[in-house]
Amino acid sequence: MKTAVIVFPGSNCDRDALDALRQATGKAPAMVWHKDGAIPEGTDLVMVPGGFSYGDYLRCGAMAGNSPVISQLTAHAARGGYVLGVCNGFQILTETGLLPGALVRNASLHFVCRPQKLTVESTNTAFTSAYKGAGEIVIPIAHAEGNYYADAATLDRLEGDGRVAFRYAPGENPNGAARDIAGVLSENGRVLGMMPHPERAMGNAECGGDGAALFASLMAAA
Repeated sequence: MKTAVIVFPGSNCDRDALDALRQATGKAPAMVWHKDGAIPEGTDLVMVPGGFSYGDYLRCGAMAGNSPVISQLTAHAARGGYVLGVCNGFQILTETGLLPGALVRNASLHFVCRPQKLTVESTNTAFTSAYKGAGEIVIPIAHAEGNYYADAATLDRLEGDGRVAFRYAPGENPNGAARDIAGVLSENGRVLGMMPHPERAMGNAECGGDGAALFASLMAAA
């Protein structure tokens, strides 16, 4: 599986993404600087990492969503390539229109950083197949703008199409996200945006190993 990580000024989870992908695939991903605009040919998965792209000026992900590399990312997704946007990466994917909705300020107006209980809503996706039988999982979060918002019609469509990949566990919503949504999929199921950080839960640190199954799922799909 050939992978790449897009790096923006202000990204701070790109090294975590590199380490997770190297652990999952046995090979280091290509690190693509946002101005290069060239995702290597034959790439299967592009990861858009967390952090504070462009210092979160204007609003989270807004400036990154207009970077030169975005046209390449959009073309990769249009070809059916896999895209994983985590935290700020999720915000960027909504800004580009690759995913519906928006991420707004946490309802508490506070930055939240903690291990977070999630439910896997479907294991019939390229990102979640390895979670079969898992029940609740724990993936760390670290964000101030993770409150997922979409209008009622969009939320109903996401639910009806089975495109809600992850939810915060009952009673565990950390940010006020609509319908406890923690991660959503594109129409073709090949683009996932999520606020929790699976790359920080690969089994070799204090955050546990529940993130590793997401990358194992992608390996099996690819």
